[in-house]
Amino acid sequence: MSERGRALIGWRNPEGPVSAPDLVQLADLLLSRRGEASGVALARSLVRAYGAAPMAERHAFLLLLAERYGPDAEGVARAVAALQAGEPAALEGLHAAAEPRRQELFRRINLAPGGTAALVGMREDLLGALPETPALRPVDEDFAHLFGSWFNRGFLTLRQIDWNTPASILEKIIRYEAVHQIQNWDDLRNRLQPTDRRCFAFFHPQLVDEPLIFVEVALTREIPGAVGPLLDLSRQPIPAEEATTAVFYSISNTQRGLAGVSFGNFLIKQVVEVLREALPGIRNFVTLSPVPGFARWLAAERKAGDQGLLAAPLREALTVLEQPLWHQDSEAAARAKAALIPAAALYFLKARDRRGRPVDPVARFHLGNGARLERLNPLGDLSENGLRQSQGLMVNYLYAPNEIERNHEGFAEAGTIAASDALRKALPG
Repeated sequence: MSERGRALIGWRNPEGPVSAPDLVQLADLLLSRRGEASGVALARSLVRAYGAAPMAERHAFLLLLAERYGPDAEGVARAVAALQAGEPAALEGLHAAAEPRRQELFRRINLAPGGTAALVGMREDLLGALPETPALRPVDEDFAHLFGSWFNRGFLTLRQIDWNTPASILEKIIRYEAVHQIQNWDDLRNRLQPTDRRCFAFFHPQLVDEPLIFVEVALTREIPGAVGPLLDLSRQPIPAEEATTAVFYSISNTQRGLAGVSFGNFLIKQVVEVLREALPGIRNFVTLSPVPGFARWLAAERKAGDQGLLAAPLREALTVLEQPLWHQDSEAAARAKAALIPAAALYFLKARDRRGRPVDPVARFHLGNGARLERLNPLGDLSENGLRQSQGLMVNYLYAPNEIERNHEGFAEAGTIAASDALRKALPG
């Protein structure tokens, strides 16, 4: 090993930038050692060196992982030959040879203090480079495979976030909120402290005080159609015991490096059970969800003309959206609302992506969890972001405990969309 590589063992502050070859030397050493103590020390050194490396060197290291740390091709060929020869241990040998060496490297890196967080950060770096470097796809698949096991439901703990939660966590809730931006500490207090508000998050034991995903809940007397009143700082809270409806109005994943690892379905279902036990008066469990791709889809469909799903009369009615500040004009808003409802029904019930799935990612999430499309809410979010992404449209998904499993199976097996009669009747004739 070179002098440069030796300097990185027990890394503190080597002279000059840390390069991809240096990182690979540490990775080779880590894979070659069998002793637990030396393995932990090397893993710690690799984590620190990677953290000190410039982003370009990190990307180069990840690319080297794709090129040099894949399956053992010669070992696979020998194992296949042994399998064909009927050798008893051939299957085990094939499994060992076919597993990419990077997976074992990641498991050893995970031995280091903070190793799990470092690996999550490493995948975040990878995802940033992936669009321009498709060769990294196998490395991403290995991360996803391991994270699916390391972050399964059995390792997660549910904690309620309230105004007494440590400030370090509250600051992260402000920073990570991805649906309805938290403006300041008063805004946060309005979402956590009142008797009719709840917030729950999943945590992992290896990511101390780092929420992985959290959901904000409003307790109300009826199913809401707009988010503004829920976030209004001047609203009057109601006693929790008077609530009949729990509204999941914001769900935020916090770790980009864990993209694709499913937390939300478990979170919502567990929160439903917690609330049912604590507040028996709650009968309805619904979301008030954004529709992030609706405005883009609507623009494309209007441009497609008769080749799209929107008939000419509906396309003509939707020209009201071209009027500046249409949502502030009561007459224009009424015409827009009348046109948006059938257009949205087409979007949810008929539009499909190239894989034959509903085009809306939020819809796929909730329908896959067993929810039912309950109600369309045009003019539900008139914030700048709401108008930009959905022309103000929001939607309620209903989680009926006695229907969840049936709806989930229908969607997973046959792509069946559970929807209310009112929403289906909104389809244009």
